[in-house]
Amino acid sequence: MSKFYKIWLIFDPRRVFVAQGVFLFLLAAMIHLVLLSNPGYNWFEIANAKYERAAAAN
Repeated sequence: MSKFYKIWLIFDPRRVFVAQGVFLFLLAAMIHLVLLSNPGYNWFEIANAKYERAAAAN
């Protein structure tokens, strides 16, 4: 357990953190696109429907 620091002797920390950042950004983008493709979680359509109902009431 105390020798985990040696992993940074194998991998360059800058490349690891850049790769991690790119991976997390792509994962977040994928999750958002999956949610937007589902009608139950598409917040654009939900907001648009609320706006249209409010505009029709006035």
